[in-house]
Amino acid sequence: MAHISLPDETLPGIVGLFAFRPETHGPLNLLAETLLRGESPIPSGERELIASYVSHLNNCHFCHTSHAAAAMAHLDCDLALIDDIKQNFQQIEISAKLRALLNIAAKVQISGKEVREQDVEAARNEGATDQEIHDTVLIAAAFCMFNRYVDGLATWAPQNNEDYREMGQRMAFTGYVKYAALQD
Repeated sequence: MAHISLPDETLPGIVGLFAFRPETHGPLNLLAETLLRGESPIPSGERELIASYVSHLNNCHFCHTSHAAAAMAHLDCDLALIDDIKQNFQQIEISAKLRALLNIAAKVQISGKEVREQDVEAARNEGATDQEIHDTVLIAAAFCMFNRYVDGLATWAPQNNEDYREMGQRMAFTGYVKYAALQD
């Protein structure tokens, strides 16, 4: 049970919190839309992997699994591969550049000050641009905030990967802002 009284205890994760403070869902969904589906040289599926990976590192089951489901939808992968994110991408084929960006995201998850010049240089050596490095840091930082919001209020989350299929499809193909508008 959540730490606060939510108007609909059946709504998982951040969705339940949006029902509690409806005025927050617009700005927060716009942020997610911009970071994960907006203009970026990093494909949306890879940005969702970054969000999911950081959420895993933060032990936020809801955000990890929902964004992993969105990544699987973008990448046309089976939901069984969601758990591979927790295994440092043993089965999901990712580029050396994405691996270097994920390393930066992992450093941001600890503290922004953990990102070192050699981490950035390693990403650049794999072909990452300044915008890709910027976008990775911003996604990682934002998802630390989202994760702490969801878990700091003890929202509930379905445990099975399959329970996130529909949500992942909506996030990937409808988007965050349009999906939020459908909830109004």
